[in-house]
Amino acid sequence: MSINFSAPIEVVVYEIIIVAINFILSCVIIFRERKNTTSTWAWLFVVNVFPIFGFILYLLVGRGISHRKIFNLRDEVRPIYENELAVMGELLDEPRLLARITKNYGIGQLIHFLFEEEKAVISTNTGIDLYVDGREKFNHLIQDIQKAKHHIHMEYYIFRFDNLGKEIYRELLEAVKRGVEVRLLIDAWGSHGTSKKDFYEFEKLGGHFAYFFPSLISRLNPRFNYRLHRKIVVIDGVIAYTGGFNVGDEYVTVTKKFGYWRDTHLRLTGDIVYSLQDRFVMDWNSQHYDEIKKLAQDYYPAAIQGGHLVTQFVSSGPDERKQQIKYSYMKMINSAQREIIIQTPYYIPDQPVHDALKLALMSGVRVKMLIPNKPDHMLVYWATYFYAASLVSYGAEVYTYEDGFIHAKTLIIDGGYSSVGSANFDNRSFQLDFEGNMLIYDRNFSQKLRDDFLQDLKVSRQLTAERYSQRSYLIRFKEGIARLISPLL
Repeated sequence: MSINFSAPIEVVVYEIIIVAINFILSCVIIFRERKNTTSTWAWLFVVNVFPIFGFILYLLVGRGISHRKIFNLRDEVRPIYENELAVMGELLDEPRLLARITKNYGIGQLIHFLFEEEKAVISTNTGIDLYVDGREKFNHLIQDIQKAKHHIHMEYYIFRFDNLGKEIYRELLEAVKRGVEVRLLIDAWGSHGTSKKDFYEFEKLGGHFAYFFPSLISRLNPRFNYRLHRKIVVIDGVIAYTGGFNVGDEYVTVTKKFGYWRDTHLRLTGDIVYSLQDRFVMDWNSQHYDEIKKLAQDYYPAAIQGGHLVTQFVSSGPDERKQQIKYSYMKMINSAQREIIIQTPYYIPDQPVHDALKLALMSGVRVKMLIPNKPDHMLVYWATYFYAASLVSYGAEVYTYEDGFIHAKTLIIDGGYSSVGSANFDNRSFQLDFEGNMLIYDRNFSQKLRDDFLQDLKVSRQLTAERYSQRSYLIRFKEGIARLISPLL
């Protein structure tokens, strides 16, 4: 904002006051947030170049939330939780446990780090069913909902009240009618097209429904930039689902805009379900006046049946100073000895993650990355295109998925360790969204993920240095704008 000194003295004074107040407030508020340096300067630029608009924009989407955790798994809610942590701590002190799980020293450190810092309990009896097709995933979910006897806990970032949404809604309604406790938590921004009145009958019959960070005014919420991006379903405490699929028609049908939707989702059994149950309870209690006060044995059944896989569930969010999912990605990348495979719809990393991949490439590790060939968010896509292409010069193999839209969030290390969940490789997932990932320390399962990746490459196109250099000037301009504001995306 420039000051017009030829204007009447009163106007000049007002302009000076506005500029001074805007500068002082922006510095106080932004530096008080203790953001990373890149983000801080980006916001200072926006706020001071566009004084009124920029300041309002910052108030709406730029402010951090308290680093005091907004989630709490209280002793009276789950009284045996501390005992479980103590037992697991004793097991971790025995080198034989980590030696049985992995021979990779870096992965062993990751397991230890996540337990010590995140309290991510290690499950050694996990069973996993892998889904890469939305219709298959939701068919199995519906079957499990129909068999539910005690409770259904469900949270999604997007829950549209379209054909698929109504299909899931009808099953939840039937479950409520037969006496099952049903709780549904959806993100207020991601599901802004879904109205509370859509669930009137559901709530009238005894179902429980809540928005995460609900808006007082439609689409206007000073915390809407912080989103519940997790996708979790827990049924009777013995089955859980998590991954990348939301609830909407585009996830199960071929659409004109996206084509076929390619994603990755997991159905889990074993005591890892306890971890997802804990996460749902904390998410629910943070938003709803009708808190879950005490979890009976029906929420955590004993002798739960599962499989033989070793897993951990890790979550992170903007209420925490430590970025556990980002750190887990970096630790996995740094532990790679031969190969790193990444599938992500959004690759807009901060410098440490980007440098970790560059270092891996320069150290002789093969890096293969699959990204979309079309945008679902325009600026986000062109930033992804730029950052992914920048790895090509270091020797990375980058591919664009040509058969629809790739939305899977997977990381596979040396074909032996993997991550599947809701978190992308971008600043939003690292700093702004509430995310959840499953870490799987199993070679056979990781090979299944790798095989699916190789199948995807058959309908993909490699982004070579020659192909990238031939992009149009319009694309170059879009990349420049997207790269400039990428810390804010």
